[in-house]
Amino acid sequence: MYRMMMKSKVHRATATRTDLDYEGSLSLDPVLMEAADMFPNEQVHVYNISNGERFVTYLIKGKKDSGELGVNGAAAHKVSVGDKLIVVTFALMSDEETNFCTPRVVMVDEENRIKLVC
Repeated sequence: MYRMMMKSKVHRATATRTDLDYEGSLSLDPVLMEAADMFPNEQVHVYNISNGERFVTYLIKGKKDSGELGVNGAAAHKVSVGDKLIVVTFALMSDEETNFCTPRVVMVDEENRIKLVC
């Protein structure tokens, strides 16, 4: 049996911009992407702590060392600048793999700078 398990997340990041006219995606500082083991074009689930909205999209690289977390396209209707977001990736794993996998969690400050990786 295979299970969809949490692989990584960036926890309580602050939305820095929204762009309705962009075709879609979530732009994220590559420093955060690397720390969270996330890749461009990878599917992400986004949970808006500020208003309860949830949506699925994909990642693109933002500007390095900028703390950028931009919400683009239709999803921009679900987020306001300053909202607190959780960005999560998942991976399909066998039952055996689940015994050895520990999700990577990246905690950030108000400016989306890394405070802790666990």
